[in-house]
Amino acid sequence: MKFKLPETNGWPLVRIIVAKYPELNIFSGITIVPLGAVNIATAISMLWGWRVEIIDENCYTGPRDENGLPDHDKLQRENPAAVVGFYCGLTSIMDRVYELSGFYKGHGCVVVAGGAHAHYCPEEVLGQNVDVIVHGKGEIAIGQILFALMTDGDLSAIPGISYLEKGEHKRNLPLTIEFENLNDLPFPNFGLIRYPAKIKTYPINRTDGCSKHCEFCSVSGAPRWASAEHTFDTVKWLVDTRKARSFFIVDDRLDGDREGTLEFFRLVSEKYGNRLRFTVQIRLEAAKDTELLVAMKEAGVRTVCIGYESPIAEDLKSMHKGLPPKSMIEWTHAMRKYFWVHGMFIFGYPNEAPTKIKASEMVKRYKQFIRAARISSIQILHPVPLVGTKLRARLEKEGRIFPRDIVPWSKYDGSYACFRPDNMSLEELQDGPMEIMESFYSTWSFWRIPLRTLTFPIHYPVVGWHNWHHGWREDIVKYGGHRILARWFRNQAKKKFTSKLEAYIKGTAAS
Repeated sequence: MKFKLPETNGWPLVRIIVAKYPELNIFSGITIVPLGAVNIATAISMLWGWRVEIIDENCYTGPRDENGLPDHDKLQRENPAAVVGFYCGLTSIMDRVYELSGFYKGHGCVVVAGGAHAHYCPEEVLGQNVDVIVHGKGEIAIGQILFALMTDGDLSAIPGISYLEKGEHKRNLPLTIEFENLNDLPFPNFGLIRYPAKIKTYPINRTDGCSKHCEFCSVSGAPRWASAEHTFDTVKWLVDTRKARSFFIVDDRLDGDREGTLEFFRLVSEKYGNRLRFTVQIRLEAAKDTELLVAMKEAGVRTVCIGYESPIAEDLKSMHKGLPPKSMIEWTHAMRKYFWVHGMFIFGYPNEAPTKIKASEMVKRYKQFIRAARISSIQILHPVPLVGTKLRARLEKEGRIFPRDIVPWSKYDGSYACFRPDNMSLEELQDGPMEIMESFYSTWSFWRIPLRTLTFPIHYPVVGWHNWHHGWREDIVKYGGHRILARWFRNQAKKKFTSKLEAYIKGTAAS
């Protein structure tokens, strides 16, 4: 398989693209560039003979087209790319990826894709004007791909890639390429982002893989960790070179390597005290580890994001989460003493053995749990049968996933029903998350903000600064959430979408 690069003046350019999220959803307004895209670009920047830039359409301030989207025609005319790489870590952006891959292929570019969706759906992606798919760590493969393009253009000997040859899908062995030592990863260079909005929070990580096997998640493989020292050096480098103060540790399980995590936060607290701000993802059981919580607090961890998924035991069993609902409330109270707790839930999970709980009762139990646990902020999504998950395989076998012409990839963002429920109506599944969040993010919060401020002299001596400020901040977040929800779920597009699904179900039942 050979490719020829288009003619360029000077060193050829590689453009790494993060496609725009399809609409207002949980990712909207987030200016955290995917770390994988930055790592790939950083690796390319260290290669002789190549230039590289990142275009993240979600935090982009450059020229736009008539639809308000980044103007790739102008970008290509001003600074033509020879190779374009697409981040495919989110299924919901794939429709936009395919739109752009067609554009760049039409301009003679070599088009490369990597990430979870491309890894699990290579035939589909290769059929959408993509030349090469990278499986595993792209930081290694991209260098081999670019070297081949600069020499004879033959990519067929590169391990860990997929491509089409005479219409046939080829995948080279070994199937994936991984770093032997995660400490070999270079520090991410965020300066490679072109036309960026101001970066307020920098993503970092030290983990690869996960030992858990949640049915709805595609992350797999034995976990590995970079050293605490390497992760700390990454933070220090970003502080020194970017004046970074806020970080999001993107690891799915911060507590997976307890001793390394303790050492990392010890290094941070010794150097910076708690002047830096960290947001982390962590399992709720970590609330039992007081030593870890104190170390996190002393190093500047402000927010913990916890995947509760559900307060219903049957759901947790099907998900393979293994959490006891009764202990979850107690553990949340322990977390709240130290951090802002952001709870992430999935409503209407399609259990292997259909639950007999009615949708109205299910909504009620979610509300009761959230209120009893006193979670600081919440996010309720629909179950998403993502590619590469056991959940999708099971629902496909049962014939319950809607076809893509009815539910395109752009709807796979957690805002929409993507399968036929068996224990509630389609309307109940679609509206359930909204009903729960509307009770949490209410207009009453608006009136509590000035009331809490006025009663501060009386309230503060009784409850202390931490509790007063936590409650005051919660009211601000809840009111802000209420305003977002007014635009998010309650719109005619989503109602039309539900009607479309109901018509499809009736049509298939009639036939």
